[in-house]
Amino acid sequence: MATTADHIRNALDGPWRDVREKTRLDLDRPEFAPHYTPDLAKARQIALEQMQLLAKEGYAANGFRVENGGTGHAGAAVASIEMLAMSDLSLMVKAGVQWGLFGGAIENLGTKRHHDAYIKPLIDLDLLGCFAMTESGHGSDVQELGTTATYDAATGEFVIDTPTPGARKDYIGGAAQHAKVAAVFAQLVIDGASEGVHCFVVPIRDDQGNDLPGVTTSDCGYKGGLPGVDNGRLVFDHVRVPRENLLNKYADVSEDGKYSSPIENPNRRFFTMVGTLVRGRVTVGGSAAAAAKVGLTIATRYALQRRQFSAPKSDQEVLIMDYLTHQRRLFPLIARSYALAFAQNELILKMQTIQSSDDVDPHEQRELEGRAAGLKAAQTAHATRALQECREACGGAGYLMENRLVALKADTDVFTTFEGDNHVLTQLVAKELLTAYADEVRGMSPVDWMRFAAVNISDVVKKRTAAQQIIQTLLDTRQDNEEDGSLFNRGTQLRMIEDREEYLLSTAARRLQGAQKREEDPFDAFNFVQDHVLRAARAHIDRIVLEAFVAGIDACKDEAAKDLLSDLCDLYALTVIDEDKAWFMEHRHLSVERAKAVLRGINDRCRVLRPHALTMVDGLGVPESLLGAAMLGGPGTDGGG
Repeated sequence: MATTADHIRNALDGPWRDVREKTRLDLDRPEFAPHYTPDLAKARQIALEQMQLLAKEGYAANGFRVENGGTGHAGAAVASIEMLAMSDLSLMVKAGVQWGLFGGAIENLGTKRHHDAYIKPLIDLDLLGCFAMTESGHGSDVQELGTTATYDAATGEFVIDTPTPGARKDYIGGAAQHAKVAAVFAQLVIDGASEGVHCFVVPIRDDQGNDLPGVTTSDCGYKGGLPGVDNGRLVFDHVRVPRENLLNKYADVSEDGKYSSPIENPNRRFFTMVGTLVRGRVTVGGSAAAAAKVGLTIATRYALQRRQFSAPKSDQEVLIMDYLTHQRRLFPLIARSYALAFAQNELILKMQTIQSSDDVDPHEQRELEGRAAGLKAAQTAHATRALQECREACGGAGYLMENRLVALKADTDVFTTFEGDNHVLTQLVAKELLTAYADEVRGMSPVDWMRFAAVNISDVVKKRTAAQQIIQTLLDTRQDNEEDGSLFNRGTQLRMIEDREEYLLSTAARRLQGAQKREEDPFDAFNFVQDHVLRAARAHIDRIVLEAFVAGIDACKDEAAKDLLSDLCDLYALTVIDEDKAWFMEHRHLSVERAKAVLRGINDRCRVLRPHALTMVDGLGVPESLLGAAMLGGPGTDGGG
């Protein structure tokens, strides 16, 4: 008979419960047990061998279209790779580079000749590749990459070159050791003029692992984490590749050097190309959130067996989970993990819908990219915060490698900056919202965008991301009185979060226009309001996450699970309000007394949830075999619930 934990895990798994459950079973074997392996060569070999096991079982098929030998289930591919993060973040990243980034570039930017030549070998790992976009001098600003691909009409070849030290490809997963081929992003140059960044297939090593002529690879060495990922650097010295090695879905070059593209506008062309690679960003966010689930499960289980200080009228010390302080440390983070997981499910579903369509609405594609950027920032920031709290909550035991929290923290640290720096991504969310996804803003510098926004700023139209009818019904039942209980009213919570978003966006728009008139330098004008713009974007992300949580509760069919999820949703919403309590008070959304009631509400929900601590983390869906913490092998969880 299914338990409450089973029901909430099913609700959290959402539309992808079957693929997530299958991956849990696939990973329940010794080869995928969490491990601490500081030796780079050994860790890299383990990650590669694990990938080979997955490849034999057809693990990568979901990520590729049917006509290319896959199943066409992009959503299932993301959901399953998130589960790899629970086993080993190095495995997740290495698989993501091979099948998601390298494979995704070949499939989404290439045409039939590339699909026929590369996709089956890269699925089967007969061809190992890497995704060479980031450079030492450019990470977030991809349009300004320095690597060049100059067409030589006399030979029908592209000449790939690294003209400056800053154009060196850097931090590239697979480049240090295993990759034989790179998907290289470079400025396409014809007759001395750049046609913008395009992607080329460039062989970098022979079958013996030696660098090919003109290619210099080097090893990034020890990093803050991810020892199983062979990050490296690539330098090209006039490396020649055939004209056919241009991935030419969106642009091509004829034999005689004529450039052509079905998309005339260069900015639109570039962003259409990179937009097809949004799956990487969706995967990074979800995988960071999966790692946070592991850490929270370990820390909570430890708190249900660790005792500290004598209890009155008892011969036993007190379980540390019985202290309100400890509950306040972990329970709000667990609630946020649930909230973000429901939001991730909706994001994956939207991605699946768009990527399986033959006629993509550009506005929907832009909205997908914006939401992916916002959730990636929210999830990776949550993972960093949650794993640090989990480490501290477990004291000295949490600092031991055998208890895994330190490794999880180290491995996910870089997630806040790869696939886009979180501050840059959050700014992107605001840019899109404030200018209503106008094509003109794509690729604009802050100065250009400032000029555009000052005269073209739109009235931001709020779009529900989930369960519109349910949310509107809840909003209609909101309570605006000062009683503590009104803060547990879902409509009240939704209205407060919505009002903050609407106010911040509208005032950001007014400040942008005011700054443009007041400041002589457009860059100074942009800088003047940048903090406000970022805050407005974060408020938007909070709103779509809360709405996703509400929709997830509504979709749950078991009443006991629904009640528990509802209490967790209260905790999430009240925590969001409490974290920005100063703003709510400054803008008269909270009186001083009502602000105190928010704190009382959080404490109340922690006490209500305490008996369900074990159920809550079991519902996060981390398999027992993937916890990998030696300290949980001691006394049983006698304080469970």
